[in-house]
Amino acid sequence: MILTEKFLGTGSGVASLTNLQNEINKQAAKGYRLHTISTTSSGSKGFLGGDKIQATMVFERID
Repeated sequence: MILTEKFLGTGSGVASLTNLQNEINKQAAKGYRLHTISTTSSGSKGFLGGDKIQATMVFERID
């Protein structure tokens, strides 16, 4: 089993989910599947800005 880790820092809202989905699909096309994901809030971008979300994903190579 080969594991690789991808760290992704994203903004809030739909763009975050789209970025996560795109990264998961990109790794799947390379023959990896999502093994573990963790997310954390990293604070605010300021007035009228949303919270920042950081996602750490660990992918497992499918042999």
